[in-house]
Amino acid sequence: MNARLLLLIESNTTGTGRQFAQRACSAGLEPVLLSADPRRYPYAAEDGLRTLVVDTADHTALWRAVQELAQSAQIAGVLSSSEYFVATAAELAARLGLPGPSADAIRACRDKARQRRILADAGVPVPRFAEVGGTAEAVAAASGLGLPVVVKPVQGSGSLGVRLCADLGEVAAHAGELLAATVNERGLAAPSRILVESYLTGREFSVEVVGHEAVVSVAKHVGPPPVFVETGHDLPAALPAGQQAALSACAVRAVRALGLGWGAAHVELRLDAGEPRVIEVNPRLAGGMIPELVRRACGIDLVSAQVQAAVGEPVALEPTRDAGASIRFLTAEAEGFLGPTDATRKAMSRARAIPEVVDAALYRAPGAAVAPAEDFRGRLGHVITTATSADRSAAAAHEALARLASALLPPPPAVSGIPSNQKEAA
Repeated sequence: MNARLLLLIESNTTGTGRQFAQRACSAGLEPVLLSADPRRYPYAAEDGLRTLVVDTADHTALWRAVQELAQSAQIAGVLSSSEYFVATAAELAARLGLPGPSADAIRACRDKARQRRILADAGVPVPRFAEVGGTAEAVAAASGLGLPVVVKPVQGSGSLGVRLCADLGEVAAHAGELLAATVNERGLAAPSRILVESYLTGREFSVEVVGHEAVVSVAKHVGPPPVFVETGHDLPAALPAGQQAALSACAVRAVRALGLGWGAAHVELRLDAGEPRVIEVNPRLAGGMIPELVRRACGIDLVSAQVQAAVGEPVALEPTRDAGASIRFLTAEAEGFLGPTDATRKAMSRARAIPEVVDAALYRAPGAAVAPAEDFRGRLGHVITTATSADRSAAAAHEALARLASALLPPPPAVSGIPSNQKEAA
C-alpha cells in the first residue's frame, strides 16, 4: 500500500484536466481518472494516465470502484476539474474522511437559481431574475424584468445555452428550446427549469478566490451578442484601486454566503454603473486557461494549490512574479474553413514569431469547416502572451490573434449557380 492515489472524477475537456494529473505526479501522487468514457479526454491516452471505466453518474457503482482501489493503495485525495462532477468528488472525499468542500454547498451553488436566491438574501448584489418552468412563465418574467433579458439553464458551464433575447418572441423560442432538453451535453439529466434575468451591460471580470482569499482579478473579453462566448482574458485587471477592492470584496462575500471556502472558486462579475454585481459563482477552478495565466503573471499555481488542498497540505498563494498575461481565443466571424496544412503552419509560425507569445494552438485539423461560436466549443484555437504589464500582453495577444486568424478562409464560391456545399455531389 505504498502508492498514494489522487482520484480525478471525470475531467474538463480543455485546460486544467491534464494539468491536475501532471501536478499530482509532480507531488509524488499517482493520478487515477475515473470516467464513464476516458476516450472523451485524449490527453489521458497521450500521457499514459491510469484510467478506470465506471459509470460516474451512478453513485453506488462509483463508491464500489473507489473501495476496490482503496484495498491496494492509499487514496490521498479526490478532485474533479469538471463542473458537473465537483459535488460528486466532494461527496466521495467526505465519505473517505478526506479534505474537500461541502457537497451541499456545491449543489446549491451549481443551481444558478438557488445561488441567486442565497446571494440576494445575503445582500450580495446580483441581477434581477426569475426562475421559470414553462415558456409562458419565461415570457411573463421577461415582460416584468424589461427587455432585453438573458435566458439560460439553471445548470451548466462554458456559456452553453446562455442567450440574450431582445424581444418576447426570442424569449419564447429560446426558453422552449432549453425546456425541451432532457439531458445536457454530457448526457446527464437536465433540470426542467430555466433562469430569466436582467441584462447588465458593464465590463465583465472574474475574481479567482481560494478559500476566502481573493488571489487576482481578471478582465474578460466576451464575443458579440446574442451569445456570451468568452474570447479572451487579461490579468491582472487594470482597474482603479477602489474598484479593484470592491470587486474582490464582493467576490469573497459571495463565496462566504454560499457556504464555500475550501479550495478554488471562480466568481464572475460585471461592473454595473461602477458597482460590482455577481453574475455567477463557480465552485471550481476557472476554465479558459485562466490558471495558466495566473501562473505566468503572478507565479501562483492554482492547480497545484487545489491538489495540495485535496491531500491536506498547506496551500501556497504568495505571488512570486509581477507581470501581465493574456489569452485570446480564435473564433470565426462567418462560415468558412481552416486552410490547408501549409496555411495553418504559416499562421501558427507568424503568431509565434511575436516575442511575447508563449503558446499558440489550433484545435481543429486543416480543412475543417468552421462557423461562428455559440459557446466555448466553437473556439478554434488560442494564443497566450506574457509581458511586463497586462496592457502590453493584451496588445501582443491582439496582434498574435490577427496572425493566427489568417488560417481561416471563406467558403469556396458557388460554381455555375450551384452552392459550394453541393459542388461535389453535382
